[in-house]
Amino acid sequence: MATITEKTPEMHDKKRADPGQMFTRPTNDDEEIAGEISEWEKKKTLAGNAKFHRLGWKRLTIILIVEAVALGALSLPACFATLGMVPGVLCCVFFGLVAIFAGHNVGELKVKYPEVQNYADAGRLMFGRAGYEFVGGIFLLELIFISGSHCLTGTIAFQDLTNNGACGLVFGVVSAIILFAVSVPPSFTEMAILGYIDFASILIAIGITIIATGIQASDSVGGLSSVDWSAWPADDVTAHQVFVAVVNIILAYTFTLCQFSFMDEMHTPMQYPKAVWATGIVEIFIYTLTGALVYAFVGKDVQSPALLSGGPMISKIAFGVALPVIFISGAVITQCAARLIHGRIYENRVERYVNTTKGWITWLATVFVIVLIGWIIAEAIPFFSNLVALISSLFNSGFALYLPSLMWFVLLREGPWNTRENLIKGAINGFMFLAGMVVLVGGTWASVKSIVDDYNAGNVGSSFSCS
Repeated sequence: MATITEKTPEMHDKKRADPGQMFTRPTNDDEEIAGEISEWEKKKTLAGNAKFHRLGWKRLTIILIVEAVALGALSLPACFATLGMVPGVLCCVFFGLVAIFAGHNVGELKVKYPEVQNYADAGRLMFGRAGYEFVGGIFLLELIFISGSHCLTGTIAFQDLTNNGACGLVFGVVSAIILFAVSVPPSFTEMAILGYIDFASILIAIGITIIATGIQASDSVGGLSSVDWSAWPADDVTAHQVFVAVVNIILAYTFTLCQFSFMDEMHTPMQYPKAVWATGIVEIFIYTLTGALVYAFVGKDVQSPALLSGGPMISKIAFGVALPVIFISGAVITQCAARLIHGRIYENRVERYVNTTKGWITWLATVFVIVLIGWIIAEAIPFFSNLVALISSLFNSGFALYLPSLMWFVLLREGPWNTRENLIKGAINGFMFLAGMVVLVGGTWASVKSIVDDYNAGNVGSSFSCS
């Protein structure tokens, strides 16, 4: 079979798979047949490259929002109840700006080193082969756990909508099947189209929750003035609770997790700043308003997710509207994990474009295995939600904070340290690194403590149960 060799573009003096990859023709008795095969491969490569480079900055914005803004946004009112209104608003705005800065680091690295397709490649640039394997491993593990969490969330939604009309295992299987079906498209450009549905869905679900809780507060005895909310943390709030609330806000802004993978499909990667700023501003707006308004309408007893605070009927309506969020956001994460594995299997081969029979079979098998493993983990571990929090503290602290800061220190900084630009960027990236370390250590401690507390309180269920 004909072999594929790379050109070396002048762009940043780095190697990168090129849409016009050259095909060498063998010199043997079957040259005519082999030549026909190589032309077919070349055609598939050109078509695949065109398909996987259609993403513009607007669709990049949508897909970043889909990755980051899901039902987790409705957990923020509970964070406000712990922190108080003023610290809650300040944390939402401040860490939103930090997320934008981290997104710029990731985007700048992708433009400077076009061959970087995911966090594993960034790990190789910073720390060599060991960095590639380690960062790639925790990246894949994080994605699989998040995929499993979406299966579990789908199960909870279906149980709420049907008043536990069937065994939870049945709803779990249904959720896994839906997640698999939505994850089938191999291109993020195609997923971005579904992203518009996802974005509208979460906005409507949040809007229903805010309006419903606002009406209920207005109709209560004493009206809005009777709602028990505070500008500052209550006296009985523990350091552990404050830390968990702050960590949840930080992790809600992690849109950099799959940013490398998304940008790899951009036709004009240099336009990434528009998407990063748009995503960050939208997140700050949604998170701050959701947290502040629902907390102001419900008070210190707000539940997580907040849609449960509106009552049984409102929660059913909101869960129903939010179903696309559960599966489309989960599909984007699943697809990102599948792209990592599939791309490694077929590196520099035409099958990586998923436009051949072999490529499609492998792609479907990869997506299926990821969803299956995520579902098994979600069903097998009785404290799965706390486990996701533990995994996020261990790994997401890196993808959101300290790894983007290390990218600047190791790969992006240019010129002497004493320039104004480097001093400012150095201070910001230094803060991001320290914040990442605090989340890594403190978040892990808080998650482990929550697991222990749930066991002591008898709140841990059993594996593969109907509840």
